[in-house]
Amino acid sequence: MDVLAREPQDQQDHERHRPQCRAGRHDEDVIGFQRRRVGTAFRHTTTLACGGMTTAETAPAPSALDRFFSISARGSSVQRELRGGLATFFTMAYIVVLNPIILGSGVDKYGHKLSLVQLTTSTALVAAVMTAIMGLVGNIPLAIATGLGLNSLVAFTIAPTMSWPDAMGLVVIEGLGIVVLAATGLRETILNAIPMPLKQAISVGIGLFIAFIGLVDSGFVTTPKGAAVPVQLGATGRLNGWPVVVFAFGLLLILVLLIRKVRGAILLGIIGATVLAVVINEVATVKNWGLTTPKLPSKVVGSPDFGLLGHFSIGGGFVHASVITAVIFVFTLILSDFFDAMGTIIGISNEAGLLTEEGKLPGIGRVLMVDGVAAVAGGAASTSSNTCFIESASGVGEGARTGLANLVTAALFVVALFLTPLTTIVPSQAATPALVVVGFLLLTQVKDIPWDDWVIAIPAFLTIVLMPFTYSITNGIGAGFISYVVLKAASGRHRDPGVLLWIIAVLFAVYFAIDPIQRALT
Repeated sequence: MDVLAREPQDQQDHERHRPQCRAGRHDEDVIGFQRRRVGTAFRHTTTLACGGMTTAETAPAPSALDRFFSISARGSSVQRELRGGLATFFTMAYIVVLNPIILGSGVDKYGHKLSLVQLTTSTALVAAVMTAIMGLVGNIPLAIATGLGLNSLVAFTIAPTMSWPDAMGLVVIEGLGIVVLAATGLRETILNAIPMPLKQAISVGIGLFIAFIGLVDSGFVTTPKGAAVPVQLGATGRLNGWPVVVFAFGLLLILVLLIRKVRGAILLGIIGATVLAVVINEVATVKNWGLTTPKLPSKVVGSPDFGLLGHFSIGGGFVHASVITAVIFVFTLILSDFFDAMGTIIGISNEAGLLTEEGKLPGIGRVLMVDGVAAVAGGAASTSSNTCFIESASGVGEGARTGLANLVTAALFVVALFLTPLTTIVPSQAATPALVVVGFLLLTQVKDIPWDDWVIAIPAFLTIVLMPFTYSITNGIGAGFISYVVLKAASGRHRDPGVLLWIIAVLFAVYFAIDPIQRALT
């Protein structure tokens, strides 16, 4: 797959790469995930001999903002970063509503529940702060918020065995463990040890996964009750209801705008579908829109409640749920968070064209460190572990290539602290078409996997299919790793994966067998 042109970031590299018989900027029209090569904006004066002619060129000096985020060097612009940040926020804003519902539904060992208002505040606050830090420190368009799946594990598995502060204390410990792995360089070493075809398979699997999420969350695909099939079209085996119309309209609108090469296609599609949803909600009777009803709120401003900040206990879980149980919980959280984030980072970075030809991400150490700190912050604020959000792909689809997009997304989360009623106008049926479109764009990487080499193709296949089929990025990565080292050994090349991948494969085997292990130890 073509990757975003990586422009040199200093004048010396620029002079070395500039075409010799042409002074000027080379641009290719692009939209979405298509790549764009843009000459860097460094000031320079050159004289070229081209067919006897001499040409001088002086490019404008880059702004401080451009230099800090390497905007021009990555083939982007401030406008594209702004659009990308908006698109990312609108496709993940649902977390401000969904996370409080999930955590608020859980009951701890003593029958206590968390406040929905406080959960909403903490969710938006941590997402805003950590997304901004990722943008400033990691300079990558990866937004951060509470990890889905991890919050369910905390709410329905961990909390019932201890108090809420104890459960959040285990999340803090998990985050500290990830920080240690990042600080020692082990996390980066693991990331770099993964073969490029498996990295591409992770991106493809994530593409199918988020497309499936989009189809399910929109109601276009549902799980039938008591039926012989796991999923079906619509709620009854066929499409019905106005919400599905909004989804179909939004999906077709984005696709048409992409084909027509309209800038801001994804964001415009979300806005257009939202407007349609608001109109439909006013003139028709719709029984259920899901988490968010597209209607103008009676009030715009809401007061945040920061009561859950610092409401955690580091050691309580080991006392109230036994040391063995607490250790297993922490191990499960670390492994899930570690590889979910890793898969997201690989997938988004690859699509943004930020990976080198060897599949490495420059500055990955900073990115991984921020992701670990986000997990700690999530536990400390009682929102569950925060991690890189796969919905960031929608922002990359709008052209985001730098951390500037994160600042836009973070600013909107700050707004959400005070304008929660206003930020929940966008229904899932208007936002999820972006996930389906981005899923397709991620899927295009499948052509780069060497399918004629079965030793790598089979692990790639398992990685791809198990992500959507098990609704878990971690499960797909684990199956890919285990099958990769096993097939390498079966082909007489057991040393090829290296000791590190063998160790990870064994850890994943333990992860998959965690239930019988836990039963045997308790």
